[in-house]
Amino acid sequence: MMKLLIDQGLPRSAAARLREVGCDAVHVGEVGAATATDEDILRMGREQDRAVVTLDADFHSLLALSGAVSPSVIRIRIEGLDGPALADLLELVIRSCRADIEQGAVVTVQERRVRVRLLPILR
Repeated sequence: MMKLLIDQGLPRSAAARLREVGCDAVHVGEVGAATATDEDILRMGREQDRAVVTLDADFHSLLALSGAVSPSVIRIRIEGLDGPALADLLELVIRSCRADIEQGAVVTVQERRVRVRLLPILR
């Protein structure tokens, strides 16, 4: 079962929708981490073995600079998604990239493209 940690800025309702279809998803707002730093969210993802879902490019940079091999980060570069649309999109991304996400990767999701880079990101 894929485990996700959904960052602030993305709809909390997406986590509930993903749980309905069998994904272990939590939103940072549900666990009292709505104001957590990016570093804290990465640490939470690593400790809980959850891929982090975010709009924020800083997560990829932090992983690259640290040479970390986890957690995986899925960066959504599509603005304005509501909870159901985000959940549907994440289901598709997980289906197509599951092995890479489980291994450790940064995944960038755009309107017409998904890019995957395995961790660690070499400088």
